[in-house]
Amino acid sequence: MSPELTKRTRKKLRAAAKSSCVKPARLQVGALCWRYTAKDKIKVLLVTSRETGRWVIPKGWTMSNRTTAGAAEREAWEEAGVRGDINVQSVGIYTYRKRLDRKRNVRCVVKVFPLEVKEQLKRYPESGQRKTEWFNPAKAARKVKEPELRTILLNAKSLIAHTQNHGSVVRASEDPELLDTITV
Repeated sequence: MSPELTKRTRKKLRAAAKSSCVKPARLQVGALCWRYTAKDKIKVLLVTSRETGRWVIPKGWTMSNRTTAGAAEREAWEEAGVRGDINVQSVGIYTYRKRLDRKRNVRCVVKVFPLEVKEQLKRYPESGQRKTEWFNPAKAARKVKEPELRTILLNAKSLIAHTQNHGSVVRASEDPELLDTITV
């Protein structure tokens, strides 16, 4: 007997493949919030997620009235109370599964933008809902669950240096709605 599939079997397999197609991932944006210490070392900021309390970077959905970098900057303000200069050049992406409710979740791809923190305020939209903490990149990488985010954090110093030399920066202003873009 031949190991070839019958015409009917191939047709059934094609139909099954079409009906069980994987849904496309949803795009989110995140901010790799960083600053220099007094000793010229880089620290990165992590926040806890509201649902599970795990360590993550500030992130959220894209916004129709903002660029992807602008939306990442807004998420950094809402989730961590930080303002600064965001680079419009992404430093990478990572994936994770976002829980929508007890029964549903969605696969997300997060595009990450570096944000040099100039100020961190105590009061911000989600201040009572999350913890924030500064870590050196290696310790931050050990705190996060997502392997691709771990890689971004481990390479934070070189990724930030590259974007500072080759990217465009949006400078923070007194009014976050009025941002001035300059090319570095």
